[in-house]
Amino acid sequence: MALFSDDDRRHDSESEIGRTSPPRSVVIGWVLLGVAFVLALCLALVPAPYVIEQPGPAFNTLATDHVVGQPASTGAKPLITIPGQKTYPTSGALDLLTVSVVGNPQALPSWMEVASAWFDPSKAVLPVDAVYPPGQTSQQSDKANQTLMIDSQKDAIAAALNKLGYHFPQAVAVKQVATGYPAVGVLKVGDEIVSVNGKPVAGVQSLRDALAKNGVAKPAQIGIVRAQAPQTVTITPVKSGTSAVLGIGVGMDYTFPFTVSIQLNNVGGPSAGQMFALGIIDKLTPGSLNGGKKVAGTGTIDNEGNVGAIGGIRQKMFAARGAGATWFLAPSSNCDEVTGHIPGGLRVVAVKTLDNSLAALKAISTGANTASLPSCPVG
Repeated sequence: MALFSDDDRRHDSESEIGRTSPPRSVVIGWVLLGVAFVLALCLALVPAPYVIEQPGPAFNTLATDHVVGQPASTGAKPLITIPGQKTYPTSGALDLLTVSVVGNPQALPSWMEVASAWFDPSKAVLPVDAVYPPGQTSQQSDKANQTLMIDSQKDAIAAALNKLGYHFPQAVAVKQVATGYPAVGVLKVGDEIVSVNGKPVAGVQSLRDALAKNGVAKPAQIGIVRAQAPQTVTITPVKSGTSAVLGIGVGMDYTFPFTVSIQLNNVGGPSAGQMFALGIIDKLTPGSLNGGKKVAGTGTIDNEGNVGAIGGIRQKMFAARGAGATWFLAPSSNCDEVTGHIPGGLRVVAVKTLDNSLAALKAISTGANTASLPSCPVG
């Protein structure tokens, strides 16, 4: 039998107490902490089927092709040049905006990045298929956007020169004929569409408007030029969505009276058209359209001066504010995305046409009557 003194028994009792298991709540807490750590690790590493749109660089159409807010490199080139023509000094800024996309089908962002973007008002989270159509690589998407950029530059040059009164050949040309539509066998690739029901067609939007007025199930008289010979053909438009269509893809062909060069690499899409047109007009006319102020904007444009909706306008408003702009020219058709999302310190003017934008710049340059400039509805 083992004998213990009182001190021995006391020390043994204290030792047993030291080996007692921690409370159940502590164990559960450590388990939950471990699970949370594993989940956080998964969020940080597992790719999400989304991409993130965020404010991209801004470029001043009146300056060089360097990013606004960064020092110009020694290789920076004027963004717009018009060789052989008299140009005038400009001041201030007419900034075009871009959107940067984080992620692509080959390199998706993590769930952690997506979760963080949800709570950032300057960012947007979109399904990857909404930005990169299924079956299309990021390289193919970039190539398509580059084509849109080149076309938008041509449209911007045409819009600016038309506004300034220059005369030059410009035609609505058939680029493709869709199988199964009424234009098959009637129109050919290369045909120029010059009128609908006797009304001249000056651009793609004019063609859409004329077909809408004609409606569906009613024959339309389409004036064309084929191989330099004018003729009239009869086609009955059909309904596609909410539109009356012939089943053709059209584009504009231009022969400009002089060269206008636009230097902007690694930027795609058609949304800079409006700002290109304004920059060209500012360079070809005396004085400063913006009165030396910092103005930014976005929107597609066509040769007739119509300003169209674009994507990522919320991110572009934040990009404009980050570049120091206090005024922003936005397509009226984007107002549903603008309302309630304007960054502090930025005044948005809603425009439908190039004439609207020029009128807004005149008011901004003088500081007079800006209160009456059209804006998007208050949310």
